[in-house]
Amino acid sequence: MPVTKFPFPTDPELVAISIAYKNPRLVADEVLPRIPVGKKEFKYLEYPKGQMFTLPNTKVGRRGTPNQVNFDAQEKTSSTEDYGLDDVVPQDDIDNAPANYDPVQHATEGLRELILLDHEVRTATAVQDPNNYASSNKVQLSGTDQWNDGANSSPIDDIQGAIDACIMRPNKAVIGQAAWTKLRQHPDIVKAVHGNSGDKGLATREQVAELFELEEIIVGEGWVNNAKPGQDVNLVRVWGKHMVLFYQNRNANTQRGMTYGYTAQFGDPVAGQEPDSKVGLKGGTRVRNGESVKELITANDLGYLIEDCVA
Repeated sequence: MPVTKFPFPTDPELVAISIAYKNPRLVADEVLPRIPVGKKEFKYLEYPKGQMFTLPNTKVGRRGTPNQVNFDAQEKTSSTEDYGLDDVVPQDDIDNAPANYDPVQHATEGLRELILLDHEVRTATAVQDPNNYASSNKVQLSGTDQWNDGANSSPIDDIQGAIDACIMRPNKAVIGQAAWTKLRQHPDIVKAVHGNSGDKGLATREQVAELFELEEIIVGEGWVNNAKPGQDVNLVRVWGKHMVLFYQNRNANTQRGMTYGYTAQFGDPVAGQEPDSKVGLKGGTRVRNGESVKELITANDLGYLIEDCVA
């Protein structure tokens, strides 16, 4: 009789922990919000850039009929990819755990944090990749144009120029922590939001957002270790020294609405446990966590990349 192979057993309690767990330092889901899809392979729509800006003849004769137009969208196919990690908790750790401490739940949270960090890195890489933008939707700063040069640079001109270049006005911006630190204390920004000489002071995210009529300034604070296994730790910022302004439509999904991008997600995060007899004298519990997602920039003309904001 053939042996039936079951998938890794999921645990509703661990799934609930995975869904609820949020790392406050990570912002990927704020930049590319998650949209559920019904299958791993899914279809999504891309809209021609000029469709809503090409003016047809709208004049109607006294006995005529209005001209007919067609709204077209290009259907594309993509698929989510699986990302997951395992951890093995020895039975001795479970038996000797202090009160109010569950090693299996702790392992689930730790695995989830690494899964989310990987998602953060993939998102930041895609959003900050200059190859994902047309030449008219990106600029690279250098020398005295970088915002750490308070006397010569002009972040107000740089940001307003980016806003004006997009065919739909950006309503959000994401910026790396290093660039944000210099932007919020730049004399031009401080003077604009505080009405002082600009030589001292700090601007808040809300003040800068209001200055440029944006809904939100998102600051990428996360760190990632760039060193290979066995090498000394080399922590670097996930979001680098760049800024991206973009238009986000929270009502958009794979079949409706123009938006800069999103993360397609198939199903809930996977979280479960099963016995592992190969670890330690008493065996242990293998814990698994993962998800099936795909980060997509679906309308790169709705975003603008300012590279190397600071040196």
